Amino acid sequence: MSRARLNLFIQPEHARRLDELAVHRGVSKSSIVAAALASFLSPDAGDQREAALARRLDRLSRQFDKLDRDQNILIETMSLYVRYFLTVYPAMPEAQQDAARAQGKQRFAQFVDQLARHLQRGHSLVREVHEEWFPAPQDDPDAQDAEDGGRHVS
Repeated sequence: MSRARLNLFIQPEHARRLDELAVHRGVSKSSIVAAALASFLSPDAGDQREAALARRLDRLSRQFDKLDRDQNILIETMSLYVRYFLTVYPAMPEAQQDAARAQGKQRFAQFVDQLARHLQRGHSLVREVHEEWFPAPQDDPDAQDAEDGGRHVS
């Protein structure tokens, strides 16, 4: 096969990187430039890269939407709990406050232990509640992400 000879002018930085790549891969600079030119001129290469990028962006968008949903659920849950606690819980007499603080520390330690066990198992209460109320259809791509381990809030 005959090849056409070209004299090209490129930036010194590109020339240095081309030299390094040729040495690293053990191939000629001409073969690297030929492969890059073939890829650039191929009509399918750009479409394939664009399609792959679009798939990744779609997946990231779905993951971001799930994170946003989970965060909104978490914020609403905390807000409702705080409002309920502040409006329902009666004021405590001064004499009982030390005992209540001690009991609160103990309950908080139990809560942290329980939370640690829950997180170590990789479960998400937000996801469990959401799936209980809104079960995902089997052909839903979002459901597939969850099956693939796409945990977002644990």
